[in-house]
Amino acid sequence: MSEPVLPLKGAHHEGLVDVREIGPQGMVTLRGDLSSEALQKAVTGLTGMKMPGQRGANTSGENGLLWMSPDELLILVPYRQAGQAVAQLDKALTGEHHLAVNISDARALFRLQGSQLRDVLAKLTPADTSPEGLPVGELRRTRFAQVAAGVWLTERSTAQVFCFRSVADYMFALLKTAAHPEAHVGFH
Repeated sequence: MSEPVLPLKGAHHEGLVDVREIGPQGMVTLRGDLSSEALQKAVTGLTGMKMPGQRGANTSGENGLLWMSPDELLILVPYRQAGQAVAQLDKALTGEHHLAVNISDARALFRLQGSQLRDVLAKLTPADTSPEGLPVGELRRTRFAQVAAGVWLTERSTAQVFCFRSVADYMFALLKTAAHPEAHVGFH
């Protein structure tokens, strides 16, 4: 098996927050009936994570379940296990209407850390980035400038942001600009 290549080769920027490309991360998109017991058993067994509610992001390390829509989950697994995860899901969900696809190499993932996290996010997205609007463990699908993205906080001052791999360079430039030390706002 060839070695995975990150879109930006692990790019890193220190500013108001630390912006770092992370990965590789296994990502499987799963469409189906999220209320199905078979589906819930399959995804929780695969990741060891609790089934998320609406907009939930239950993650630990490289494993996670992210609620994307009423009929879609983003499943996080170690990168080298993503193909096997799709096969396991297909087997466990035989006879159930579903679609499981390994999208690991189609996405870029960034980690933002620092006390100015919410200010940096607020510069880029129309989503409410206040503690009430974006609590720890809740996923937002939104836009960062002109880029479709997803964001969730894993801790009070740590967020994960994902976007399409094809716009990784643009996303990193946005994040660097918003995190520039001279761009301090002091809103949150």
